[in-house]
Parts: sequence; structure tokens; C-alpha cells
Amino acid sequence: MYLDRVTSTTPRVIPAPASSPASGIQPWTTRTWLLLLVVCIVIALDGLDVSMVGVALPAIGTELSLETGTLQWMVSAYVLGYGSLLLLGGRLADLLGRRRILLIALAVFAAASLAGGLVSDPAIVIASRFVKGIAAAFTAPAAFSLITTNFAEGPSRNRAISIFTTFAASGFSLGLIVGGLMTSLSWRWTFLFSVPFAVTALVLGLFFIPRDRVAKTGGHDVWGALTLAVGMLTLVYTVVSAPDVGWSSAQTIIGLVAAAVVLAAFAMIELRVRHPLIRFGILREGFVARANISAIALFGSYVSFQFILTIYLQSVLGWPPLSMALALLPAGLVVVATAPFADRLIDRFGSRLLITVALGALSLGYLLFLRVGTDPLYVVDILPSVLLLGAGFALGFPAIQERATAGISNDEQGLAAGLVQSSSQVGAALVLAVTTALIAGGEHTADAGAAQMLDAFRPGLVLSTAVALAGFAVALAPVRRGARRR
Repeated sequence: MYLDRVTSTTPRVIPAPASSPASGIQPWTTRTWLLLLVVCIVIALDGLDVSMVGVALPAIGTELSLETGTLQWMVSAYVLGYGSLLLLGGRLADLLGRRRILLIALAVFAAASLAGGLVSDPAIVIASRFVKGIAAAFTAPAAFSLITTNFAEGPSRNRAISIFTTFAASGFSLGLIVGGLMTSLSWRWTFLFSVPFAVTALVLGLFFIPRDRVAKTGGHDVWGALTLAVGMLTLVYTVVSAPDVGWSSAQTIIGLVAAAVVLAAFAMIELRVRHPLIRFGILREGFVARANISAIALFGSYVSFQFILTIYLQSVLGWPPLSMALALLPAGLVVVATAPFADRLIDRFGSRLLITVALGALSLGYLLFLRVGTDPLYVVDILPSVLLLGAGFALGFPAIQERATAGISNDEQGLAAGLVQSSSQVGAALVLAVTTALIAGGEHTADAGAAQMLDAFRPGLVLSTAVALAGFAVALAPVRRGARRR
């Protein structure tokens, strides 16, 4: 089995050197490493951007005089663009070329980062976040599918994915610290910090990402692409807006109905068109469906819990942003320390076992945090949950990615990668929106006591725990006979 084997979509590939019997992985050439470096920088920027801006929110709100309802759009606008267009981004990478999609979207990401850091109009700053989310919706699946189409399935691909995961985790964990440091200078640096790295990845990508052939599908599913984009945008926007306008409001009900109608129209188009944007049969292949459910459980509970933990540390305990970042850093360090060995763990134990252990670790971490009070000891009451959070993510993220794409043909790797990442983002948006609504339902004003504020957060903690436990139950469910066990 050769690294970078020739496929129908990649006419020019990186030469595969002689195999290494001892490791089962062919030695990688310099060009191979540089290709991997480019896609790793891309995924690190996604995590870096999200975590840096999250730490900077209070400073942004103060300087731009934004109320909480408007300030949350600094995060929600990114999720809106990212989560709603990931499926489209993954499929267009397959159809139009992964190299082309990645480089164009990376240039847009850099330009939006620069614009957001230089302007003072809140509407433009929020718009820049939305554009960055759209760009990330195209860079993320393209980057991942470049790995799955340039590294042979098995030890080589698992090793590449583990390195990819390490950069993703490093971007997020370092973003917490970098965000705290940048915010101490100015919140604008949390936007500008990504620009030179994005430009570097763009230049390297021009030279070291192999050219791929545009898929010959006989035509593109224009109406399918349009209805999918509109339907997902409507759904994510409605869910993200619901905590502010109310879940029973006319806006929310109309939005959900409209999203359902448009997505139903998309499904009808896909079933009838000759060359569908998304082939629904992919959900019956391998473990794609289970992997996507696991992604929803992992990211939905993870993002919701982290949101609550951040508010708890700042609002209840009164910690400054940098102290909060340091409190969460152990989770990122666990991921960084564990991710390089993920490929070996997958090879030895299989992705299903790792996903089960990961969701079990997250569930235990959330359950332990339910006992936290208003005067906790960090090492006893907070650190165990933070470490379990890191362990769960470290084991679960690479295993879910491998499980979602294993056995899928090269011309649908972008689709499979887009599906699992879309499930992650949309699942996180849905669970976070419900969590926000639950927290808003409990009265926790600025002058409320710490105990009252903490009580308001508990329903959200229960939700995070329930989502993780549901995913854990699905992971434990028996695999049908004849399915490939990995």
C-alpha cells in the first residue's frame, strides 16, 4: 500500500518512497510533510480564531458598546456561516478541486480577518466573522479530504490524521492563552493575529498542494446547492436567534418551518437529479451515520459545557480572562500530548472503542462538575472535569474522523468529511442554543448572588451530560452483523 496512491481525482501525486516494514508506514518525503503542514496550519487557524475571539468578547463589548444580545453574534455569526455551508464546501471540494477551493477560501479568510481587526463599525465586525465562518466551511473539509486522498487508508492516514488533530487541538488551546495576551493589548489583535499565518499557508499551498482534476460529473447540481445553502442558513440562524427572540415566537416558528420546507425540497431534488450534490446512500456505507451521531454528541456537549464553564469562572468566581484561559489550558494540553498517538490507538483498539471511551470520559466529567459550588478548590472541584474533557476530546475527535471516512471512495471523501464536520458544528449550535435558552430562563442578573447564578447554569450542565450519555449509549449499541469493525 503506497502513500499518495494515484486516484481518479489526483493525477499528480507526491512520490511514494519505499516502505518501512518496521513501522508499516512509508517514509514521507519533504513534499509530503509540507502538504501536511499546510492543511495543519489551516485547521489550527480555525480553532485559534474561535478561542481567541471567545476570550476577547468582554473587551469587544466594552469598546464597541454592545449589549449581550448583540455581542453573542461575534460567535454566532461565525457558527452561522461555518455550520450551514460545510456540506456544500465539502462537496464542492470534490467537484471543483480541493486545491482550488482551499486556496480561494484561505485568501478570503485572511482578508476577512484583516478587515475585522481594522474597522470599528459593529455591523462590519460581525459581518467579517460571518465571512470567516463561510471561508472556514470550505477550508476545513478541503483540508481534511486532502489528507484522506493523499495518504493511503491505514497506518499512514491514521498518522496524518493524528498530526492534523494535534494542530487542531493546539490551535484551540493556544488560542485561549494567545487570546488573553492579545486582549491585554487590544481585542483587535485577536482578529489580526491569524493574518500572517493564513498568508503563509496560502503561499506554501500554491507550491506544495498537488493539483487535482475537476470531477467529470456531466454537470453540477445548482438547485441542490442553492436549496441546501438556504435551508441550512435558515435553520442555523433560527436556532442561534431563538434564545433572544424566544422559542415560541413567530420568528422562530416561521424560521423552523421555512428551513424544513427548503430542506425537504433539497431532498426531493437530490433524489431526482442525475448528479446529486449529496448522495444519501453514503449514510448507509461503513459507519458514516454512527460517526455523525457521535460527532453531534461530542461537540454538542463539549461546546455547551465549555460555554457554561467560561461564564462560571468569570461571572460566578470573578476570574479575569487570562486566569480563565489558564484554568482551561490543561484540557488542551491533554489533547496535544495524546493526539500524536491517536493513530496507534486506532490501529490497536479500533475507532469504535475509542469513541465509546471518549464519550464515557466526557459524561463522567460533566457529572463530576454538577457538584461544584460557589467556593471551589480548583484542583479538587474543577481540574478533574477539565482533564476528562481533554481526554474525551483527544480520543474522540480523531476516532470519529477516521470512522466517518474509512471505506469511502476518494471522489466522496470531501462529502464524508463535510458531513461529519457539519454534524459537529450544527450539533454544537443546536445544543448551545438550547443551553443558552435554559440559562436565560433562570434569572441571573449582574446583581444576583453567586449561588443564584450557579443554580441558573445547572439545567445547561444537565443538558450537556444528557447529550454525552446519549452518544455513549449509541456507541455501545451492537454493530449489525456483516459491518466492518473498526
